[in-house]
Amino acid sequence: MEMTLKVDRVVDAQSKLGEGVLWDARRQVVWFVDIKRHLLWHFDPVSGSNAAAQAPGQIGWAIPAEGGKLLCGLQDGLHLFDPATQSFEFLTKVPGEPAGNRLNDACTDPWGRVWFGSMDDSEAQGSGRFYVFDAGEIRPAGPSGIAITNGPAVNAQGDRIYFTDTTSQKIMVADLTSEGVGAARLFADTGALFPGAYPDGPVVDAEDHVWSGLYLGGRVARFSPDGELVASVPIPARDVTKMAFGGADMSTAYVTSALKNLEAADMEHYPLAGGLYAFDAPVKGFAQARAKLG
Repeated sequence: MEMTLKVDRVVDAQSKLGEGVLWDARRQVVWFVDIKRHLLWHFDPVSGSNAAAQAPGQIGWAIPAEGGKLLCGLQDGLHLFDPATQSFEFLTKVPGEPAGNRLNDACTDPWGRVWFGSMDDSEAQGSGRFYVFDAGEIRPAGPSGIAITNGPAVNAQGDRIYFTDTTSQKIMVADLTSEGVGAARLFADTGALFPGAYPDGPVVDAEDHVWSGLYLGGRVARFSPDGELVASVPIPARDVTKMAFGGADMSTAYVTSALKNLEAADMEHYPLAGGLYAFDAPVKGFAQARAKLG
């Protein structure tokens, strides 16, 4: 079940809270964020170059959008990022979001809709919920009353969407169509499998299996379409947040991690923590659709 693969740290990002990793198929680069340091990173795996842009607040995710810019989720709402000018432009607030909340994770579906979650920035109150950004409008869609949301993640066919309730150690699944989303049901109770760890960002591979980072778990875990744990890959970080597939053939796994809760003694065990990691995945992923802005 546990796979011993060669995992390399490809960016020494020293992320307090690395998240939102994804592959930009058009630019052939990896994007990821450091939420607490307000940074949007990019990494070119061919040249090895990397750099970070300063966001105007806590940034949870950045997704390539039509027109060449990136749609980003920040604490105060949605922004557009222009890679050419390294500048952010405010787009819209998320209606009804409490002032103490922030946006945390996101994905697109095959129709270019953007699914994202909010959460209590103090990670205590069940004030978070999921939304969809569709045709320029934001509306609630999916579970609510969650302290720490992660995901969503949509499969390649676009008929399933996964929502993570990190605090409750549960991954949920719902049916998805071009018309909308169905009721969420339990997919995997990760607390029964990894009692001391918490499911973080999910992603779906080309074989319809779900991968999840495990915060406090030091690994990513792979689940079959029926929610059975089938594999895990140790990562040289304790607090593993999210995985994405990338590379020219979509067979490289990229993984983010966090430093914010590590003490000096923890760093002795995880000296590479806070980085962006890569390994040759045993299965391929698929490229996400670009976000439609209207």
